[in-house]
Amino acid sequence: MGYECFDVDVTDKVGHIRMNRPEKSNSMIAAFWRELPEIVDGFSASGSVRAIVLSSEGRHFCSGMDLEVFANDDSIGLQAGSGHRSRRNERFRSMAMKLQDTFTALERSRVPVLCAIQGACVGGGIDLVSAADMRYADESAFFSIAEINIGMTADVGTLQRMPKLVPEGIVRELAYTGRRWTASEARSAGFVNAVFPDQDALLEGVMEVAREIATKSPMAIWGTKQTMHYTRDHSVSDGLEFIANWNAAMFDTDDMAEAFGAKMEKREADFPDLWPLSEGL
Repeated sequence: MGYECFDVDVTDKVGHIRMNRPEKSNSMIAAFWRELPEIVDGFSASGSVRAIVLSSEGRHFCSGMDLEVFANDDSIGLQAGSGHRSRRNERFRSMAMKLQDTFTALERSRVPVLCAIQGACVGGGIDLVSAADMRYADESAFFSIAEINIGMTADVGTLQRMPKLVPEGIVRELAYTGRRWTASEARSAGFVNAVFPDQDALLEGVMEVAREIATKSPMAIWGTKQTMHYTRDHSVSDGLEFIANWNAAMFDTDDMAEAFGAKMEKREADFPDLWPLSEGL
């Protein structure tokens, strides 16, 4: 299936999603918001994809929301329109939550999502990568919570997720000023896991991590992701109870036996895929 904003392929159980509008700095047009969750949800549901890499073509990772969406296009429902103010406001709220869900798709995915970031990652771009499991950058990368520069408050996830990833004071400075945050600063703060010298080395390095993840038990990976997300938003006590319940229900002794057998036989472990998620009843 073809997409307007993305190229998609799967190799070695790694799904690769590439933003493909470099001439527009991979800005987010209306189709972006529909296509991304469809692709991510599809990979997650398939059971055969064990990690997802999100990258982009061209000099810049993502320049955020395409301003033409605000000016000319109501296909995502952000234009004020006419009629009762309460109805207009409710429509805006509902559509904002729909946009938020585009990035929440990365969190609800059963497999880890890794972002490879070069050049600009601004506005909605930070909302996007903040929802990923891991972020990697090349030396050209920079970040900006740019919404403040156009007179609005960021509302698609940065202000909710980023303070869980780096110290809150840093997020406040970036959100209040809209200044550029360099790749080296982001690495020092722990927002990105590693900085590579150029885009080719970046993608090669991120793919290597994704392929390593794909060799592990997909059930154990899913459990780890679920547990870390749950623990992020709950107390330590609640998180401990969650993992006790998860392992009581999901712990797979066959996967453990395969892992030990592979180690003893000096071979790669061969874990079965997750079962695909069914559509409907």
